[in-house]
Amino acid sequence: MRVCAAPPFVATRVLSCDPRWRPHDLLCLKRLAAFDDEPAWVREAFERAPYAVVRRAPAEAGYVAIGVRGVERAQRYGTWARSTDIVSAVPPETLVQTSAPAGRDALPPFVALCALRSDAASLLRGFVWGPTGSAGFELATRTPTVTGSSDLDLLIRTPAPLAHDLARELAEYLQALAQRVGIRVDAQLDTPAGGVALVEWATGKARVMARHASGPQLVADPWAIARGGYA
Repeated sequence: MRVCAAPPFVATRVLSCDPRWRPHDLLCLKRLAAFDDEPAWVREAFERAPYAVVRRAPAEAGYVAIGVRGVERAQRYGTWARSTDIVSAVPPETLVQTSAPAGRDALPPFVALCALRSDAASLLRGFVWGPTGSAGFELATRTPTVTGSSDLDLLIRTPAPLAHDLARELAEYLQALAQRVGIRVDAQLDTPAGGVALVEWATGKARVMARHASGPQLVADPWAIARGGYA
């Protein structure tokens, strides 16, 4: 996030992440609390679409870390919502079969997404996955967000270890699609250690960057924590 509000709780207390909502889930909110030094565009953006995305940050019970999206690319604001203000949640995987709003399906991200879901031989068929970023936001809110230059951001749920060879095949498959449509496809693996870029894991590096609620960290095995080991 470009700007972030100060947390509305004491940061030294024991904090955690509410398991009811996961990073990249889009939350429909009935209200958005205002904080000091809030950017001027935030209120207008929330009125336009009363949604925010769950971000990776621990919070006190009763709060969830969220990000508000503005019209411009640089307009991103990290803030906090009360759990009682959450009306509903939209996980990325629930948007795979959602059609683009009328007249918007020719935009490259939606063309690429349509190709992915209609490809009977798609390597993604073995995974739970969905769109995030501008495409996911527009599909969930029906608010024009995608532009002709937008990327297609994907989240791939990988609770179990993903072999480097399969990750490489998946990365190559998505790269071929991106070249065919003429956009950039950015896929992130949702692992027990946090979010890991697919292309980074596919290279077979000794350590990769995992984006966790406690902060980014280099790990050798993003699934070690789930097995009771060390990442």
